[in-house]
Amino acid sequence: MRTSAVVSRDPSAGFTVETVDIDEPRAGEVLVRIAAAGVCHTDLVSRRAGAIDRPVLLGHEGAGVVEAVGPGVSAVQPGDHVVLTFRHCGDCVNCRAGRPAYCRRANALNQFGRRAHDRPRVTVDGAPVLDGFFRQSSFAGYALAAEDNTIVIDSAIDPAVAAPFGCGFQTGMGAVLNVLRPEPGSWLAIYGAGAVGMAALLAARTMPDVRVAVVETSAARRELARELGADAAIDPAEFPTTPAIRDLTSGGATHALDTTGVASVLGDAVAALTTGATVVAVGLGTGTPPVDISDIVLYGKTIRGCLEGDAVPGEFIPHLLGLHARGLLPADRLVTRYPHTEIGTALEDQRAGLVVKPVLTW
Repeated sequence: MRTSAVVSRDPSAGFTVETVDIDEPRAGEVLVRIAAAGVCHTDLVSRRAGAIDRPVLLGHEGAGVVEAVGPGVSAVQPGDHVVLTFRHCGDCVNCRAGRPAYCRRANALNQFGRRAHDRPRVTVDGAPVLDGFFRQSSFAGYALAAEDNTIVIDSAIDPAVAAPFGCGFQTGMGAVLNVLRPEPGSWLAIYGAGAVGMAALLAARTMPDVRVAVVETSAARRELARELGADAAIDPAEFPTTPAIRDLTSGGATHALDTTGVASVLGDAVAALTTGATVVAVGLGTGTPPVDISDIVLYGKTIRGCLEGDAVPGEFIPHLLGLHARGLLPADRLVTRYPHTEIGTALEDQRAGLVVKPVLTW
């Protein structure tokens, strides 16, 4: 299948739009005609796997329509509208416990990889393309996915809105709904109002009497957070956030979410918690957060990691999209569409804080 794709030939240069050939689906594979694909920070970080002479095809928030299926596929069929998400084996101890994000084979199943002893899935001018990212590489007009990461959704849902639920929105919303689960009267502090943080804010607004404070450097994003229901939006450049949060919440936040992956920010989030409170970290970063052990012990605080919202995608993504269809999760407010040929503009706008979630369309 010949189509247009956004590829990376050199991690130090911009993306290029090229014509690629996608193979037909083999056993266990699903060919999806991509309508939209969200741009995630993980895509930008992972392009470093590329080389000048070996283009990389990224994309892991694809949405579209099933074009064809390979032998052995029974859960989806041609014509199904789908969202593509992460893979999991379904057999390990974590998958069986309902925690597929922590699948013991997750790295092997979601990182780049070719078919074993078989023709490549994607080629450009006859040369293989490094693909298989999250077993979809959906920055193209067609993608080859697997049965376990292809989620059937309502055909009425806009694919550009649905696409980010495959990763970013699922991560932020799941961190709130599946892990933190704030009760009425709670104060939730969200650090970082990018796509994940904004998604967490929307999720919190579906819960009764949960107040939310957002910590964000971008004035435009702070304003959008207020429009979407944040009770407070704090600029960390204006004054220290820990005393600001503790003062706002009369003693400390009962729940917190760090989406930044910045060690010092996670340290601030811990310090701003009240007794017995929990902070969930979803941002992948480096370094050691400055945490006071006495503070953790004396006040019974918890630091908790979270991948992909601790979700079971086949159940959680349709649930979230159902809330969106009922007007309870206005995720469309976070999405800005760009033709895939304008990938450069999309990234510039995202870096400038002009948009929250750029989504490429085909």
